[in-house]
Amino acid sequence: MHELVLICREDDVETVSDALMEVESLAVSVEDADANTESEKALFGEPGMPAPKSGWERSVVKALFPSEAEATEAATLLLAQEWAQDVHVQTIQAVAEQDWVRLTQSQFAPVEITSDFWIVPSWHEAPAQAKRVMRLDPGLAFGTGTHPTTRMCLRWIAQHQDLAPTWDRVLDYGCGSGILAIGAALHGARQIDAVDIDPAAVTSTNDNAKANGVTLNAGLPDQAHGEYPLLLANILATPLKLLAPLLCQHLAPGAHLVLAGILERQADDLKAAYAPWLKLEVSDSEEGWILMTGQRA
Repeated sequence: MHELVLICREDDVETVSDALMEVESLAVSVEDADANTESEKALFGEPGMPAPKSGWERSVVKALFPSEAEATEAATLLLAQEWAQDVHVQTIQAVAEQDWVRLTQSQFAPVEITSDFWIVPSWHEAPAQAKRVMRLDPGLAFGTGTHPTTRMCLRWIAQHQDLAPTWDRVLDYGCGSGILAIGAALHGARQIDAVDIDPAAVTSTNDNAKANGVTLNAGLPDQAHGEYPLLLANILATPLKLLAPLLCQHLAPGAHLVLAGILERQADDLKAAYAPWLKLEVSDSEEGWILMTGQRA
Protein backbone atom coordinates (compact mmCIF):
# COMPACT_ATOMS: atom_id res chain seq x y z
CA MET A 1 0.00 0.00 0.00
CA HIS A 2 1.10 3.57 -0.73
CA GLU A 3 -0.29 6.83 0.56
CA LEU A 4 -0.56 10.02 -1.47
CA VAL A 5 -0.42 13.05 0.83
CA LEU A 6 -1.66 16.42 -0.48
CA ILE A 7 -2.02 19.89 1.00
CA CYS A 8 -4.83 22.11 -0.20
CA ARG A 9 -7.14 24.95 0.77
CA GLU A 10 -10.43 24.42 2.56
CA ASP A 11 -12.36 25.38 -0.60
CA ASP A 12 -10.67 22.57 -2.56
CA VAL A 13 -11.08 19.75 -0.03
CA GLU A 14 -14.36 18.38 -1.34
CA THR A 15 -13.29 18.59 -4.99
CA VAL A 16 -9.94 16.93 -4.26
CA SER A 17 -11.59 14.17 -2.21
CA ASP A 18 -14.14 13.45 -4.95
CA ALA A 19 -11.40 13.39 -7.60
CA LEU A 20 -9.34 10.93 -5.58
CA MET A 21 -12.29 8.58 -5.27
CA GLU A 22 -12.89 8.90 -9.02
CA VAL A 23 -9.34 7.63 -9.67
CA GLU A 24 -10.13 4.64 -7.43
CA SER A 25 -8.38 5.56 -4.21
CA LEU A 26 -9.08 2.89 -1.59
CA ALA A 27 -9.70 5.48 1.13
CA VAL A 28 -9.51 9.25 1.60
CA SER A 29 -9.08 11.14 4.88
CA VAL A 30 -8.80 14.84 5.71
CA GLU A 31 -6.76 16.29 8.58
CA ASP A 32 -5.86 19.72 9.90
CA ALA A 33 -2.47 20.72 8.50
CA ASP A 34 -2.00 22.82 11.64
CA ALA A 35 -2.83 20.03 14.10
CA ASN A 36 -0.83 20.14 17.34
CA THR A 37 0.06 23.80 16.81
CA GLU A 38 -1.41 27.05 18.13
CA SER A 39 -3.30 27.38 14.82
CA GLU A 40 -5.19 24.08 15.28
CA LYS A 41 -8.96 24.46 15.03
CA ALA A 42 -11.65 21.97 16.09
CA LEU A 43 -14.54 21.21 13.74
CA PHE A 44 -17.66 19.85 15.43
CA GLY A 45 -20.69 18.45 13.61
CA GLU A 46 -23.69 16.22 14.20
CA PRO A 47 -25.12 13.33 12.17
CA GLY A 48 -27.99 14.44 9.93
CA MET A 49 -26.87 18.07 10.00
CA PRO A 50 -24.76 19.90 7.40
CA ALA A 51 -21.05 19.70 8.13
CA PRO A 52 -19.72 22.99 9.58
CA LYS A 53 -16.89 22.91 7.02
CA SER A 54 -15.53 20.41 4.52
CA GLY A 55 -12.02 20.89 5.86
CA TRP A 56 -9.59 23.29 7.47
CA GLU A 57 -8.05 26.48 6.09
CA ARG A 58 -4.96 24.37 5.41
CA SER A 59 -5.97 20.74 4.97
CA VAL A 60 -3.97 17.57 4.55
CA VAL A 61 -5.75 15.10 2.27
CA LYS A 62 -4.48 11.52 2.39
CA ALA A 63 -5.41 8.89 -0.20
CA LEU A 64 -4.54 5.19 -0.08
CA PHE A 65 -3.58 3.23 -3.23
CA PRO A 66 -2.53 -0.38 -3.83
CA SER A 67 0.84 0.63 -5.35
CA GLU A 68 3.26 3.52 -5.74
CA ALA A 69 2.62 3.60 -9.49
CA GLU A 70 -1.12 4.08 -8.96
CA ALA A 71 -0.53 6.80 -6.35
CA THR A 72 1.85 8.60 -8.72
CA GLU A 73 -0.59 8.35 -11.63
CA ALA A 74 -3.40 9.71 -9.45
CA ALA A 75 -1.25 12.68 -8.39
CA THR A 76 -0.32 13.40 -12.02
CA LEU A 77 -3.94 13.31 -13.18
CA LEU A 78 -5.13 15.45 -10.29
CA LEU A 79 -2.46 18.16 -10.63
CA ALA A 80 -3.22 18.44 -14.37
CA GLN A 81 -6.68 19.83 -13.58
CA GLU A 82 -7.20 23.59 -13.94
CA TRP A 83 -8.79 23.89 -10.52
CA ALA A 84 -5.79 22.19 -8.83
CA GLN A 85 -3.36 25.10 -9.00
CA ASP A 86 -3.42 25.45 -5.18
CA VAL A 87 -3.09 21.71 -4.54
CA HIS A 88 0.40 20.48 -3.66
CA VAL A 89 1.84 17.00 -3.27
CA GLN A 90 3.57 16.64 0.09
CA THR A 91 4.71 13.03 -0.35
CA ILE A 92 4.00 9.58 -1.70
CA GLN A 93 5.00 7.04 0.91
CA ALA A 94 4.77 3.34 1.57
CA VAL A 95 2.37 2.30 4.31
CA ALA A 96 4.19 -0.04 6.67
CA GLU A 97 2.78 -3.48 7.35
CA GLN A 98 1.38 -3.54 10.87
CA ASP A 99 -0.16 -5.88 13.39
CA TRP A 100 -3.49 -4.04 13.34
CA VAL A 101 -4.90 -5.92 16.34
CA ARG A 102 -1.91 -5.00 18.48
CA LEU A 103 -1.95 -1.43 17.14
CA THR A 104 -5.64 -1.03 17.92
CA GLN A 105 -5.17 -2.42 21.41
CA SER A 106 -2.28 -0.04 22.06
CA GLN A 107 -4.61 2.90 21.44
CA PHE A 108 -6.90 1.92 24.32
CA ALA A 109 -5.18 2.25 27.68
CA PRO A 110 -6.97 2.22 31.06
CA VAL A 111 -9.13 5.33 31.49
CA GLU A 112 -9.30 7.14 34.83
CA ILE A 113 -12.80 8.37 35.71
CA THR A 114 -12.00 9.18 39.33
CA SER A 115 -8.93 8.28 41.35
CA ASP A 116 -10.45 4.90 42.31
CA PHE A 117 -12.82 4.23 39.37
CA TRP A 118 -11.23 3.08 36.09
CA ILE A 119 -12.27 1.60 32.75
CA VAL A 120 -9.80 -1.11 31.78
CA PRO A 121 -9.62 -3.07 28.47
CA SER A 122 -9.35 -6.84 28.92
CA TRP A 123 -5.72 -6.94 27.75
CA HIS A 124 -4.56 -4.53 30.49
CA GLU A 125 -3.99 -5.04 34.20
CA ALA A 126 -6.06 -2.76 36.41
CA PRO A 127 -4.08 0.07 38.05
CA ALA A 128 -3.15 -0.61 41.65
CA GLN A 129 -5.20 2.35 42.91
CA ALA A 130 -8.39 1.19 41.16
CA LYS A 131 -10.99 0.13 43.73
CA ARG A 132 -13.80 -0.10 41.17
CA VAL A 133 -13.05 -1.40 37.67
CA MET A 134 -15.18 -1.66 34.54
CA ARG A 135 -13.86 -4.09 31.91
CA LEU A 136 -14.66 -2.77 28.45
CA ASP A 137 -13.14 -3.41 25.03
CA PRO A 138 -13.73 -1.22 21.96
CA GLY A 139 -16.39 -2.58 19.63
CA LEU A 140 -19.08 -1.61 17.14
CA ALA A 141 -21.18 0.33 19.65
CA PHE A 142 -20.23 3.79 20.88
CA GLY A 143 -18.77 4.20 24.37
CA THR A 144 -15.32 3.18 25.60
CA GLY A 145 -14.75 5.91 28.17
CA THR A 146 -12.24 7.82 26.04
CA HIS A 147 -14.69 10.54 24.95
CA PRO A 148 -15.24 13.54 27.25
CA THR A 149 -19.03 13.12 27.22
CA THR A 150 -18.77 9.54 28.49
CA ARG A 151 -16.18 10.43 31.12
CA MET A 152 -18.31 13.29 32.45
CA CYS A 153 -21.39 11.07 32.79
CA LEU A 154 -19.45 8.37 34.60
CA ARG A 155 -17.76 10.96 36.81
CA TRP A 156 -21.18 12.32 37.78
CA ILE A 157 -22.33 8.80 38.71
CA ALA A 158 -19.20 8.19 40.80
CA GLN A 159 -19.44 11.55 42.55
CA HIS A 160 -23.11 10.99 43.42
CA GLN A 161 -22.89 7.38 44.57
CA ASP A 162 -24.31 8.46 47.93
CA LEU A 163 -27.62 8.68 46.03
CA ALA A 164 -27.37 5.05 44.88
CA PRO A 165 -29.85 3.80 47.53
CA THR A 166 -32.52 5.87 45.73
CA TRP A 167 -31.58 4.47 42.29
CA ASP A 168 -33.99 1.55 42.44
CA ARG A 169 -34.76 2.11 38.75
CA VAL A 170 -32.37 3.61 36.18
CA LEU A 171 -32.84 4.35 32.48
CA ASP A 172 -29.86 4.66 30.13
CA TYR A 173 -31.42 6.08 26.95
CA GLY A 174 -29.20 5.61 23.88
CA CYS A 175 -27.02 3.14 25.71
CA GLY A 176 -24.44 2.37 22.97
CA SER A 177 -22.01 -0.06 24.60
CA GLY A 178 -23.96 0.07 27.87
CA ILE A 179 -21.12 1.89 29.59
CA LEU A 180 -23.33 4.29 31.61
CA ALA A 181 -25.76 1.57 32.64
CA ILE A 182 -22.88 -0.64 33.78
CA GLY A 183 -21.28 2.30 35.58
CA ALA A 184 -24.52 2.91 37.47
CA ALA A 185 -24.77 -0.80 38.36
CA LEU A 186 -21.21 -0.85 39.68
CA HIS A 187 -22.11 2.05 41.95
CA GLY A 188 -25.15 0.34 43.45
CA ALA A 189 -28.05 1.09 41.08
CA ARG A 190 -30.71 -1.58 40.62
CA GLN A 191 -33.29 -2.55 37.98
CA ILE A 192 -31.52 -0.84 35.10
CA ASP A 193 -33.08 -0.47 31.65
CA ALA A 194 -30.61 0.27 28.83
CA VAL A 195 -32.22 1.07 25.48
CA ASP A 196 -30.99 1.98 22.01
CA ILE A 197 -32.41 2.14 18.48
CA ASP A 198 -29.46 0.05 17.20
CA PRO A 199 -29.79 -3.74 17.75
CA ALA A 200 -25.96 -3.98 17.67
CA ALA A 201 -25.85 -1.68 20.69
CA VAL A 202 -28.30 -3.90 22.55
CA THR A 203 -26.12 -6.94 21.86
CA SER A 204 -22.99 -5.05 22.90
CA THR A 205 -24.63 -3.87 26.11
CA ASN A 206 -25.67 -7.39 27.07
CA ASP A 207 -22.18 -8.74 26.35
CA ASN A 208 -20.47 -5.99 28.34
CA ALA A 209 -22.87 -6.40 31.26
CA LYS A 210 -22.01 -10.12 31.44
CA ALA A 211 -18.29 -9.34 31.28
CA ASN A 212 -18.70 -7.08 34.31
CA GLY A 213 -20.97 -9.37 36.30
CA VAL A 214 -23.88 -6.93 36.42
CA THR A 215 -27.55 -7.45 35.65
CA LEU A 216 -29.53 -5.09 33.45
CA ASN A 217 -32.32 -5.14 30.88
CA ALA A 218 -31.13 -4.12 27.40
CA GLY A 219 -33.53 -3.60 24.51
CA LEU A 220 -35.07 -1.21 22.01
CA PRO A 221 -36.56 2.12 23.20
CA ASP A 222 -40.07 0.73 23.65
CA GLN A 223 -38.70 -1.29 26.56
CA ALA A 224 -38.47 1.89 28.66
CA HIS A 225 -41.59 2.23 30.75
CA GLY A 226 -42.75 4.05 33.84
CA GLU A 227 -40.77 6.53 35.91
CA TYR A 228 -37.13 6.41 36.97
CA PRO A 229 -35.22 8.17 39.79
CA LEU A 230 -32.19 8.46 37.46
CA LEU A 231 -32.18 8.94 33.70
CA LEU A 232 -28.93 9.08 31.71
CA ALA A 233 -28.74 10.11 28.04
CA ASN A 234 -25.44 10.63 26.24
CA ILE A 235 -26.53 11.25 22.65
CA LEU A 236 -26.24 14.61 20.82
CA ALA A 237 -27.92 17.99 21.29
CA THR A 238 -30.39 17.77 18.41
CA PRO A 239 -31.95 14.40 19.37
CA LEU A 240 -31.86 15.41 23.04
CA LYS A 241 -34.01 18.46 22.21
CA LEU A 242 -36.48 16.35 20.22
CA LEU A 243 -36.60 13.74 23.00
CA ALA A 244 -37.28 16.25 25.80
CA PRO A 245 -41.01 15.41 26.23
CA LEU A 246 -40.37 11.66 26.09
CA LEU A 247 -37.43 11.67 28.50
CA CYS A 248 -39.14 13.95 30.99
CA GLN A 249 -42.24 11.76 31.14
CA HIS A 250 -39.95 9.01 32.43
CA LEU A 251 -38.72 11.13 35.36
CA ALA A 252 -40.06 10.25 38.79
CA PRO A 253 -40.68 13.08 41.30
CA GLY A 254 -37.27 14.24 42.52
CA ALA A 255 -35.50 12.32 39.73
CA HIS A 256 -32.11 13.35 38.40
CA LEU A 257 -31.63 13.85 34.65
CA VAL A 258 -28.08 13.64 33.25
CA LEU A 259 -27.55 14.72 29.63
CA ALA A 260 -24.39 14.70 27.51
CA GLY A 261 -23.28 14.96 23.89
CA ILE A 262 -23.73 18.72 24.09
CA LEU A 263 -21.33 21.44 22.94
CA GLU A 264 -20.84 24.56 25.06
CA ARG A 265 -22.61 26.75 22.49
CA GLN A 266 -25.72 24.52 22.64
CA ALA A 267 -26.41 24.99 26.36
CA ASP A 268 -29.12 27.65 26.00
CA ASP A 269 -31.03 25.60 23.41
CA LEU A 270 -31.12 22.61 25.76
CA LYS A 271 -32.19 24.76 28.72
CA ALA A 272 -35.10 26.10 26.68
CA ALA A 273 -36.14 22.66 25.44
CA TYR A 274 -36.36 21.22 28.97
CA ALA A 275 -37.69 24.34 30.73
CA PRO A 276 -41.33 23.14 30.81
CA TRP A 277 -40.29 20.23 33.03
CA LEU A 278 -37.13 21.21 34.94
CA LYS A 279 -34.20 23.58 35.12
CA LEU A 280 -31.05 22.32 33.42
CA GLU A 281 -27.63 23.53 34.51
CA VAL A 282 -24.11 22.94 33.24
CA SER A 283 -22.45 20.76 35.89
CA ASP A 284 -19.23 19.78 34.12
CA SER A 285 -17.21 20.65 31.01
CA GLU A 286 -14.30 19.12 29.13
CA GLU A 287 -12.69 19.86 25.75
CA GLY A 288 -15.59 21.98 24.52
CA TRP A 289 -18.28 19.50 25.64
CA ILE A 290 -20.60 20.02 28.61
CA LEU A 291 -22.62 17.87 30.99
CA MET A 292 -26.09 19.20 31.80
CA THR A 293 -28.09 17.99 34.78
CA GLY A 294 -31.41 18.79 36.40
CA GLN A 295 -33.74 17.49 39.08
CA ARG A 296 -37.47 17.21 38.69
CA ALA A 297 -39.55 18.75 41.45
